[in-house]
Amino acid sequence: MASLVSAGTLIASPAHAAVAKPGCPVPSKAEIKRSMASASDQPPKGATALKGVRVDHIPSGFKTGQVVTSKHGGISEYGYQWADDRSEVDLKQRSLWVRVVCWPQARKLSQLKKGPFDIGTFTGDPKTARIGGREVLIQDGDGALGHGKYVGWVEREGVVVTVMASQPLVPELDKIVKGIHLR
Repeated sequence: MASLVSAGTLIASPAHAAVAKPGCPVPSKAEIKRSMASASDQPPKGATALKGVRVDHIPSGFKTGQVVTSKHGGISEYGYQWADDRSEVDLKQRSLWVRVVCWPQARKLSQLKKGPFDIGTFTGDPKTARIGGREVLIQDGDGALGHGKYVGWVEREGVVVTVMASQPLVPELDKIVKGIHLR
C-alpha cells in the first residue's frame, strides 16, 4: 500500500502517547511502532480504526489500511488510511485518510492555512464550505495527497480533524465528514 507519508520523515517516540493534551485522541505505543514499520492491515480496520475516533461512514471497496503517526514541532498527528489495490496514479483509486492533529494553538478554522502539518497543508487557495454539517476548509488534493478533496476543521480547541478523499469518494464526502465523531 502506498502511504501518504512515505515521502516524509516521521519522528515518533514511545513517549508520543504520553504527551498528548487531554481530549485529543492519541495512538498507543503499539500503533506508533506499526506506523514506524509502515505495517498494513489486510483487511483494513473499520469504524474504530483510530482509538478515540469513530468513522461511521467508510465507503466500500478498501483492501488495506494503515495507521500513520507523527510527532513534531509541538504537535502530534494520528491517522488511518484506507485504500483499494489500484495504483495511486490511477484516477479510479479509492483511498481515504482520516487524521486527528493535537495542536494546542488550534482554535479557529483560519489557522489551518498556516498549520504546522508535515503533510496535508492547506496551501494554495482553500475555500470555506459547509460539509457534513461542519464548517471546513476544502481544497483539491495535490502533491503527496493525490487526487480528490482535502478538508479540515477545528473539532474543539487544540484538536484538528482532516480528511483526504480520493476523487471516486468525493460524492460521499458529506457522509464521511458527518460520520466522524471524537470521544
